[in-house]
Amino acid sequence: MTVARWLMVARRAVLASMAVLASVGGTVATAADGAEPKSYWVYAGSYTNSKTPSEGIYKFELDAATGKLTPHGPAAKLANPSFLAVHPNGKFLYAVNEVETLNGEKGGGVTALALDPETGALRVLNHQSTKGGAPCHLTVDAKGRNVLAANYGGGSVACLPIAEDGTLKPASTFIQHEGKSVDRSRQEAPHAHSINLDRANRFALAADLGLDKVLVYKFDGDHGKLTPNDPPFAKIKPGTGPRHLAWHPSGGFAYVIGEMGNTVTVLKYDAAKGVLDAIQTIGTLPADFHGKSWTSEIVAHPTGNFVYGSNRGHDSIAIFTVEASTGKLKATGHQLTGGKTPRNFVVDPTGRWLLAENQDSNTIVVFSIDPQTGALAQVGEPVASPMPVCIRMIPKPAAGK
Repeated sequence: MTVARWLMVARRAVLASMAVLASVGGTVATAADGAEPKSYWVYAGSYTNSKTPSEGIYKFELDAATGKLTPHGPAAKLANPSFLAVHPNGKFLYAVNEVETLNGEKGGGVTALALDPETGALRVLNHQSTKGGAPCHLTVDAKGRNVLAANYGGGSVACLPIAEDGTLKPASTFIQHEGKSVDRSRQEAPHAHSINLDRANRFALAADLGLDKVLVYKFDGDHGKLTPNDPPFAKIKPGTGPRHLAWHPSGGFAYVIGEMGNTVTVLKYDAAKGVLDAIQTIGTLPADFHGKSWTSEIVAHPTGNFVYGSNRGHDSIAIFTVEASTGKLKATGHQLTGGKTPRNFVVDPTGRWLLAENQDSNTIVVFSIDPQTGALAQVGEPVASPMPVCIRMIPKPAAGK
């Protein structure tokens, strides 16, 4: 496929891609006027502690044509806003507060922020408790009515309804996970590490590192309720430590990255019943690497042709191609991220750019994506960002809109 042909296909697919991404967790919001954006506002969540100069959430602008990333400084001062999610309307952003206590109340929280698409400015609206310690992941449902959060320290999940003005109401559902798995040092108790909704907005899937399970909940978005599905979970190989989950754009396959096992588990998904069946496990590290490493994030390309996973230790992005009929993966290589400890990363809706965050070297690096192979190539120099953990984006409205 020629570059010109690729650009044409990307332009035709961009709106569908953005709708898919918005519907599965607030990675990006759809452009309000339906046009392909020329640039994006990019937000980086971070850890704020005595060892880093980070103040909270930082703002950048990404040129959709060139991949140039321009910093715009701090956007909101918050305590440990490590993970972010954008509301489908692009007017609100939600950040976990990955702490053990918030405003004197035991448990971490979620902060609601108003987002001005014109300027990219953020304004704190309110906070609500997640009822559990150290929330590390959150998602917004496709209709923009609820925030779902995973509490790592508490080993639990919560659902917080969203008011019309974007503020958060107190948790309407709280579910405490129970049990443990085989690693006594890391899996002595439940550790919910992520929560994602399926494309139909009917089931929520929570990857629990401490249990080696992906728990499945029926989701009632009108009432903000989660109830265990039947069966209530899918088992992952003991000692894997399931961390994050990514959906194939078809909705028929889920990819779960294992932090401790350095693997990706491919699961076939029955959307009618909310049932997951593991069909493949594949490693994320090169065969000749024998050092210590732990995975972090997993992302499916908007075309469904590629899947990417980050390795902390090897400090790379693992690249996989997808077999369309089965959803299974084939490892095709690795791209070093040019820094230390790559955490979360994101692919823009056109599938042209991958933005990776190096937490321990305080940088964000932009890579172009080869449309035929999925290979990555660095664009420009790394951009400074204090201890970046999570990255999210929204389309910037065109001038005069």
